[in-house]
Amino acid sequence: MSTSIEFINIVKRYDDITVIPKLSLKIKEGEFFTLLGPSGCGKTTLLRMVAGFNSIEEGEITFNGAVINNIPAHKRNIGMVFQNYAIFPHMTVSENIEYGLKLRKHSKEEAKKKLEDILKVVKIYEYKDRSPDKLSGGQQQRVALARAIVIHPTVLLMDEPLSNLDAKLRIEMRSAIREIQKNIGITTVYVTHDQEEALAISDRIAIMNKGVIQQIDTPRKIYLRPLNVFVATFIGHSNIFDGKMLVKEGKNCIIFENGYSVPMDNLSSEAKNGEEIQISVRPEEFIISNNSDGIRGIVYFNTFLGKYINYEVKLDNGEIIELTQDTSTNDIFYEIGQEIYLEVNNKKINIFNKEGNISLITGVEKYEK
Repeated sequence: MSTSIEFINIVKRYDDITVIPKLSLKIKEGEFFTLLGPSGCGKTTLLRMVAGFNSIEEGEITFNGAVINNIPAHKRNIGMVFQNYAIFPHMTVSENIEYGLKLRKHSKEEAKKKLEDILKVVKIYEYKDRSPDKLSGGQQQRVALARAIVIHPTVLLMDEPLSNLDAKLRIEMRSAIREIQKNIGITTVYVTHDQEEALAISDRIAIMNKGVIQQIDTPRKIYLRPLNVFVATFIGHSNIFDGKMLVKEGKNCIIFENGYSVPMDNLSSEAKNGEEIQISVRPEEFIISNNSDGIRGIVYFNTFLGKYINYEVKLDNGEIIELTQDTSTNDIFYEIGQEIYLEVNNKKINIFNKEGNISLITGVEKYEK
């Protein structure tokens, strides 16, 4: 049976410094849940609290409703995969994976069956008699993963497990980890600072900053409808503009600093006439105007990336923003120094209050801290 995990008003302190203040969240049974945030945000600290490696100053952590605060780390039945694989160099692949089974005193027949099964699941059966120094980075990571899950742990914890791999292997391994996790159905808590990795692999993501959760949601919702400016700028790239709300002829509009007006039909009731706002526009949410409507700028730099062209555009106020153009749907490309006018896709952009901490888009659910 899969395990649900709940954090109830968790506090972590180091001396007089509070690094995680009153954090609460629920992780569902069998969920692939990712903690994502900048370095020092508290994500690894939180993971180590689940593992039993860090003390808990206040609050409770529960597995299926049972408090685990005072259970020693070695009795929590947790599988862990780290950034460094910690594979025993003097043991073969099979011996590495069997190690945990031997500690749990499984019979030889039972251990052999579990070993055979997991070798096939993680697709390293043909390497079972090799020593670790004869394996690639991706194969070593599979060994570490197999060793963690062969003991049938209550939950699986993974801390930056792909950071030592090259770009191609990272993509291959994140797909493999996702497939294996779903086949086994084990509740997994995954820590990374790689946004693309988190978006590709997770059922839900918690965005953290300075020990505080900013938003919990599916990858799609977090990217398309961030709850605040921090999330909008941390996940992917967002261009942030100052603007104002305006009710014109009974309809909501937003006004950019240069006077460019955009009608909006998806603003919440919290948006007030005359209110100063922040406007978040992702590079792909710009539309290059065929006339002189929109935001004027000069192409400052361009980078051809095959499917896309990325432009850096210098605005009249000196600010440089990013624009992405899909090469498969556009025949006109712009050179450095060319004048360009940009409109925005009003169905996709995000609007926040002046402080940047509240979304003014309808249907964006607030995260109750």
